[in-house]
Amino acid sequence: MAKEKMKVGEISKPRFEFRTFGQGFDGAEERMARLSIPIPEKLWMRESDEIYIMSRTNNINNTKIRGGKMDIKTYVQTKDGLEQWNPLIKTDFPVSTDFLKSDIFPAFRVDLPELNKSKYTTDEFLAMVKEHPDLQAVSVFKERYGYMVNDTICEVAFVLINGAAVVTINSESTEISDVLKTLKDCKLEGFENINYLQAIKRVLGWIDKPLAS
Repeated sequence: MAKEKMKVGEISKPRFEFRTFGQGFDGAEERMARLSIPIPEKLWMRESDEIYIMSRTNNINNTKIRGGKMDIKTYVQTKDGLEQWNPLIKTDFPVSTDFLKSDIFPAFRVDLPELNKSKYTTDEFLAMVKEHPDLQAVSVFKERYGYMVNDTICEVAFVLINGAAVVTINSESTEISDVLKTLKDCKLEGFENINYLQAIKRVLGWIDKPLAS
């Protein structure tokens, strides 16, 4: 069976991903840029302000608000040290109470708060998050530089997590072998695979563990 052709900026089947966070990665960022094939100019650099909803009881559902939408992807499995994630939900605000009950709060794996309206705006939803003892909204700013190496979608991003500056670098594809080759070519072998949930919890102090560098 022919492998799926990866396209930067497009949603595909669930991908296997390597991502790590730290203050820098010994020149891997430059190697990734030099090894990349040309990609569309609109993906050279992108900026976004996002709000991650962190839950003390959830480590498998990545939940964030970006561009007025609630975006949730879920962890599927780990193979050969790579995590597979599947896009699950993307919905606009205001969001219905029924959807909060059926999809959003179950993703947080917390007790459902009292809901007395039929719909909730972004601000109303964030007010509920602020009052919940097991949830916290975290401001995340991303300056992302896109690449394509070995037919894997790659990125170097400079990230502010509640104002704390970190660097992240990643490679993802439906093909495990392509990601593993990219890690070798970019000299990223040996760095810990850390997803956004884990990185943010480490910055917040919810996980007593440093980043990868």
